[in-house]
Amino acid sequence: MSEDRRWWALYVLCAGELMIVLDTTVVNVALPSIRESLGFTEASLVWVVNAYMLTYGGFLLLGGRLGDYFGHRRLFLGGIALFTAASLVCGLANSQWLLITARAVQGLGGAVVSAIALSLIIDLFTEEGERAKAMGVYSFVCAAGGSIGVLAGGLLTSALNWHWVFLVNIPIGIAVYALCRSLIAHGLGKAEGRLDFAGAATVTGSSTLAVYAIVNTNLPLLAAAVALLGLFLWIESRVGAPLMPLRFWRVRGLTVASVVGALWAASMFAWFFISALYMQKDLDYTPLQIGLAFLPSNLIMAAFSLGLSAKIVMRYGNRLPLAAGLGLAAAGLALFAAAPKEGSSFFLHILPCMTLLGIGCGVALNPILLIAMGEVSPSESGLASGIVNTAFMMGGSLGLAVLATLAEAAGFRAAFIAATLFAAAAAILSAALLRSDYPAAKTESA
Repeated sequence: MSEDRRWWALYVLCAGELMIVLDTTVVNVALPSIRESLGFTEASLVWVVNAYMLTYGGFLLLGGRLGDYFGHRRLFLGGIALFTAASLVCGLANSQWLLITARAVQGLGGAVVSAIALSLIIDLFTEEGERAKAMGVYSFVCAAGGSIGVLAGGLLTSALNWHWVFLVNIPIGIAVYALCRSLIAHGLGKAEGRLDFAGAATVTGSSTLAVYAIVNTNLPLLAAAVALLGLFLWIESRVGAPLMPLRFWRVRGLTVASVVGALWAASMFAWFFISALYMQKDLDYTPLQIGLAFLPSNLIMAAFSLGLSAKIVMRYGNRLPLAAGLGLAAAGLALFAAAPKEGSSFFLHILPCMTLLGIGCGVALNPILLIAMGEVSPSESGLASGIVNTAFMMGGSLGLAVLATLAEAAGFRAAFIAATLFAAAAAILSAALLRSDYPAAKTESA
């Protein structure tokens, strides 16, 4: 494949991933309008979000592994088609049950797309420098998509109506599907052997149950999810062709990146949701003002993700930028914790926090993905992607549940302090557990 063709393929993959990332947040702004239009109660309205989270979190690992077996390109196209079709149904929904069902199908398609997109980038870019640059573009999409979603949701809901937060996906999905068919080759990264159906059923059940238990704060169901996970590990130790070979836990980069990623996601989910609530309730910001408040961090992340981060990785390796970026993110969250409840100034209190968080995320996200995917073969990249995405999802969901409860009981400051500790722990673990690594060019010259 020509160089230009590969980069165009990357941009299309990122457009597909952006559509998925946006959908996790763009709906939040439209929830009041959806409740009024379809007659949801406060209790039932949460399922517009939870139905998506359940299937998205539950099928990430299986979606990635299915891509390894049946082809990354085929599964990515299937995920895009399913997500786009479900978005159409969501946009046209005139009843509560239809919207919630379509949201669950959206989550299934989104899980496949998210798990496979990273694998396809690994398939397309094999040289270290190019992979770092490509991963930087992907990192920006993942990091900035959530806050862009708030701005987009506010604009679409205000200018049109809530239906358009879903209908806007239709032309994007069709374009991504058509361009991927022409730009990406068949048969990338196929694994050998039969699919482990027992392992697939138990790990999907465990993941789905865990997400449900977390979002509903249900400890017995969380214990049941842990029990299912134990059964999954027992099955994997005995079948000939396991869904997730247990040797994966001995891949240091993937294991450490998953643990660090879970802690980081716990703090970053809190940054996005808790800071948005803080600006809305304590500072009386409108949804549009909240979206604009995130703009500085988005622009900084863009600068790092689209060029600076790759240069830093090539110069210093992965461990130092990851630990430093997480440390800066922790500092930004600490500044949020120190901000006054009343009389806050955007330039004195919000902008410095957003600046540090933008730099920290921009520096750290590229290295953590490179670490997670760097030690696995192309035929298992879908599984590795599913593992690290699941770690981010579970860490973020659990962190958000804990910190949202803490914010309600003890205030936003307590939640920001806890988020700071999560990010600081991630920085310390990445510095302590990862090997010292150097860029290939530096190693070769030595």
